[in-house]
Amino acid sequence: MISRQLLKSGTSIGANIHEAQNAESKADFIHKMKIAAIELEETKYWLILCEKLKTYPTHLELSKKVNELGLILYKILSTSIKSRK
Repeated sequence: MISRQLLKSGTSIGANIHEAQNAESKADFIHKMKIAAIELEETKYWLILCEKLKTYPTHLELSKKVNELGLILYKILSTSIKSRK
Protein backbone atom coordinates (compact mmCIF):
# COMPACT_ATOMS: atom_id res chain seq x y z
CA MET A 1 0.00 0.00 0.00
CA ILE A 2 2.71 2.50 0.94
CA SER A 3 4.73 1.60 -2.12
CA ARG A 4 1.74 2.32 -4.37
CA GLN A 5 1.14 5.71 -2.73
CA LEU A 6 4.83 6.54 -2.96
CA LEU A 7 4.86 5.67 -6.64
CA LYS A 8 1.75 7.76 -7.34
CA SER A 9 2.88 10.88 -5.47
CA GLY A 10 6.49 10.60 -6.64
CA THR A 11 5.61 10.34 -10.31
CA SER A 12 2.98 13.06 -9.98
CA ILE A 13 5.70 15.59 -9.09
CA GLY A 14 7.35 15.18 -12.47
CA ALA A 15 4.05 15.04 -14.34
CA ASN A 16 2.91 18.35 -12.87
CA ILE A 17 6.25 20.03 -13.51
CA HIS A 18 6.07 18.79 -17.08
CA GLU A 19 2.55 20.17 -17.44
CA ALA A 20 3.69 23.50 -15.99
CA GLN A 21 6.19 23.86 -18.82
CA ASN A 22 3.23 24.18 -21.21
CA ALA A 23 1.07 26.36 -18.98
CA GLU A 24 -1.39 28.71 -20.61
CA SER A 25 -0.49 31.61 -18.31
CA LYS A 26 1.78 32.59 -15.43
CA ALA A 27 -1.07 31.85 -13.01
CA ASP A 28 -1.54 28.40 -14.57
CA PHE A 29 2.22 27.76 -14.30
CA ILE A 30 2.20 28.68 -10.61
CA HIS A 31 -0.88 26.55 -9.98
CA LYS A 32 0.69 23.47 -11.57
CA MET A 33 3.96 24.02 -9.70
CA LYS A 34 2.02 24.31 -6.44
CA ILE A 35 0.38 20.96 -7.17
CA ALA A 36 3.86 19.51 -7.76
CA ALA A 37 4.92 20.93 -4.37
CA ILE A 38 1.93 19.29 -2.68
CA GLU A 39 2.84 15.96 -4.27
CA LEU A 40 6.46 16.46 -3.19
CA GLU A 41 5.37 16.90 0.43
CA GLU A 42 3.22 13.78 0.19
CA THR A 43 6.20 11.87 -1.21
CA LYS A 44 8.31 13.04 1.74
CA TYR A 45 5.61 11.73 4.07
CA TRP A 46 5.59 8.27 2.48
CA LEU A 47 9.39 8.13 2.58
CA ILE A 48 9.31 9.00 6.29
CA LEU A 49 6.85 6.16 6.87
CA CYS A 50 9.15 3.78 4.99
CA GLU A 51 11.97 4.88 7.27
CA LYS A 52 9.93 4.28 10.42
CA LEU A 53 8.46 0.92 9.47
CA LYS A 54 10.73 -2.07 9.65
CA THR A 55 8.89 -3.86 6.82
CA TYR A 56 9.92 -1.32 4.16
CA PRO A 57 13.44 -0.58 2.97
CA THR A 58 14.79 2.89 3.63
CA HIS A 59 16.05 4.96 0.75
CA LEU A 60 18.16 7.75 2.19
CA GLU A 61 19.51 8.70 -1.22
CA LEU A 62 15.98 8.99 -2.59
CA SER A 63 14.96 11.14 0.39
CA LYS A 64 17.96 13.36 -0.26
CA LYS A 65 17.00 13.76 -3.93
CA VAL A 66 13.40 14.59 -3.02
CA ASN A 67 14.64 17.26 -0.59
CA GLU A 68 16.92 18.71 -3.27
CA LEU A 69 14.05 18.78 -5.74
CA GLY A 70 11.96 20.55 -3.11
CA LEU A 71 14.55 23.31 -2.78
CA ILE A 72 14.51 23.84 -6.54
CA LEU A 73 10.74 23.71 -6.77
CA TYR A 74 10.19 26.17 -3.91
CA LYS A 75 12.75 28.57 -5.39
CA ILE A 76 10.95 28.47 -8.75
CA LEU A 77 7.65 29.10 -6.99
CA SER A 78 8.91 32.00 -4.91
CA THR A 79 10.55 33.64 -7.94
CA SER A 80 7.44 33.14 -10.05
CA ILE A 81 5.14 34.55 -7.40
CA LYS A 82 7.38 37.59 -6.81
CA SER A 83 7.62 38.37 -10.53
CA ARG A 84 3.84 38.11 -10.87
CA LYS A 85 3.21 40.98 -8.48
